[in-house]
Amino acid sequence: MAPQKIRLLVVDDHTLFRRGLIALLSQDERFEVVGEAGDVSEALRVLPSTRPDLVLLDNHLPGVKGVDAIPSFKEGMPELHVMMLTVSEDEDDLSRALQGGADGYLLKTSESDQLCDAIVKVSEGQSMISQQMMGKLVAALRGQGTPVRVAEQPAGAQAIDKLSPREKEILTLIAKGQSNKLIARELDIAETTVKIHVQHIFKKLDLSSRVQVAVLAASLGLG
Repeated sequence: MAPQKIRLLVVDDHTLFRRGLIALLSQDERFEVVGEAGDVSEALRVLPSTRPDLVLLDNHLPGVKGVDAIPSFKEGMPELHVMMLTVSEDEDDLSRALQGGADGYLLKTSESDQLCDAIVKVSEGQSMISQQMMGKLVAALRGQGTPVRVAEQPAGAQAIDKLSPREKEILTLIAKGQSNKLIARELDIAETTVKIHVQHIFKKLDLSSRVQVAVLAASLGLG
């Protein structure tokens, strides 16, 4: 039995780039492009009918910017993954994307195989950030750049104290970049159990993506 394909929605206002990207992704047997849109409004209209697993989202869109639209995509579809694919290397855009719940942040300069591998990893529950942006993220966490706000509330150690011992254990493994499958294997529990724990972590910490969880854990010296 063939593995289930990852369903993708491509959101980019540049028609030639969007069509080229769709053609590229369609050549990979791991993916099925179920929809496309040129702006946020159009994307939100087709979202219910296409039911993608992952949204590839540009930032500089007409009307609403991609980073500002992430919560709208996640609303009602908590399992939906959103990965930014943009030319923006701006620290503030990175910060707002992570705060909004982005599961990944890749630059359009990424090689095609890097993009495809990142899509698979994000769909498996991992967090992916372009190497160029990772340096800025680390600098921000060390207080050398624009602060990356993880969530408005709750925050810090007080929020971590709300987690159970098992949830703290899983939080640390998420911070190390491990997927649900790897966490389940390491803790010798079912992957579905890990997913439930991750959902509880999101709710207790008022977060919406693994990237946010990893950033919070890193800022507290966990992992």
